[in-house]
Amino acid sequence: MAAAACAPLDPSKDPKYRDIKWSIYRGKAYDITDFIDRHPGGTWLINLAVGRDCTALFESYHLRCETAAAVFNKLPVLEGFPVDAVPRAPYPNDSDVYTAIRHRVRKEVFEGGEHVGAHRRGSELAAAAVLSCAVAAYALYMRSAGWFTGMLLGIAGAWIGVTIQHCGNHGAMSNNPLINNLLGLCNDLIGGSSLMWRYHHQVSHHIHTNDDVLDEDVLSMYPILRFDSRLPRYWFHAYQHLYIWVAYPLMHLAFQWGDINSLFSSRTVGAELLGATTAEKSTVVVGKLLHYFLLLVIPWLVYGPAVALTGAVTYSISLSIVLALMFFVSHNVPENKPLAPGMSGADDATRAVLLNQLDSRDWGVQQILASANWGGVVGNFFTGGLNLQIEHHLFPAISFVHYPAIARIVADECAQRGIRYTQYSSLPAILSRFLLCMRQLGVAPYEPAALLINKIK
Repeated sequence: MAAAACAPLDPSKDPKYRDIKWSIYRGKAYDITDFIDRHPGGTWLINLAVGRDCTALFESYHLRCETAAAVFNKLPVLEGFPVDAVPRAPYPNDSDVYTAIRHRVRKEVFEGGEHVGAHRRGSELAAAAVLSCAVAAYALYMRSAGWFTGMLLGIAGAWIGVTIQHCGNHGAMSNNPLINNLLGLCNDLIGGSSLMWRYHHQVSHHIHTNDDVLDEDVLSMYPILRFDSRLPRYWFHAYQHLYIWVAYPLMHLAFQWGDINSLFSSRTVGAELLGATTAEKSTVVVGKLLHYFLLLVIPWLVYGPAVALTGAVTYSISLSIVLALMFFVSHNVPENKPLAPGMSGADDATRAVLLNQLDSRDWGVQQILASANWGGVVGNFFTGGLNLQIEHHLFPAISFVHYPAIARIVADECAQRGIRYTQYSSLPAILSRFLLCMRQLGVAPYEPAALLINKIK
């Protein structure tokens, strides 16, 4: 009781800090209120840092970290701030492998050009191709709405989802933050939410990859799908590798419920919307209205309800399946999970990292071991770098066109240090491993995280 009484008040609920937009970097609290509008990457990105420890976000997003860190020396320090009351983020710069890879990327890939934004250039052709495809697909849909054109529109929407909205929301499509923001808002056009995506994907998943408590991608489909043996197992999970093909087509509909629920609760499954502004929250409602106006209302008025509903349903199914395949396979193969020894593909190093205490993990090693690549340059173009997931997780703010060059450096550093680097030849190859992993996780006994940590000790 006494210990609870002495616990510091959560600063997000403390009236003393109500009018201050604060963030914590490496154990020190800063007032970033006046800096937000001057942030070179745009207010919508730095808002992710408000009200939390931003160390992992900051260090993984800035290739020239030492230059960017100098900004903190100019910001007001909040003396007496209860830093210990705020969950501590990982410290990427404390990872030897990550800092070594970043040094080589700056030297060998960009040759010093990152100071003029070379790392965010090169995606223009891909953006033009994706947007042209989407416009053509919608024109075809409006010319002859139906199941086939709805399916094509869904595939075009998925291409937006894996490329320009994804990279735009990471601030990686351009040196111009307005262009990144506009491309990121394409998420709302295809039926998602750019705001919720940034918190769920960037604050939760990217920072805490395959953590059973903090990674929303592990938790968001539970209990329908069990993505980790540290989650309780139900009898039906034994069949999840089969019924997953029924669950995935419903992803688009699940987005709708999740986004609206998060708007009213001010949190996604993995992160609170602490820095989200009223204008940002309004994009959720406006985006949904515009999405359904384009997808359903106009075709309904032109072709009638039956045709419009048929087109909308096939859009939803095709979009969902493509997005699910692209986003889920690269963190859910046996090598990425803390599977029990003896299970096919189980990796002792991954198990050791993911079962370690959060503040004791090597962030760079965790990103490498908890991710898997497939394919090469062609896959990189069509997936916006999602096929080179290891490189994307190490450098989310670098344009995906540079990932093939970065991959050679990452693979070399991993080989030198004895760190497993998981690479599959193709999408079918990694998909077969994904299905194996889902089958294993469906029957693996429930092992609570605390029990597993004690076993390792």
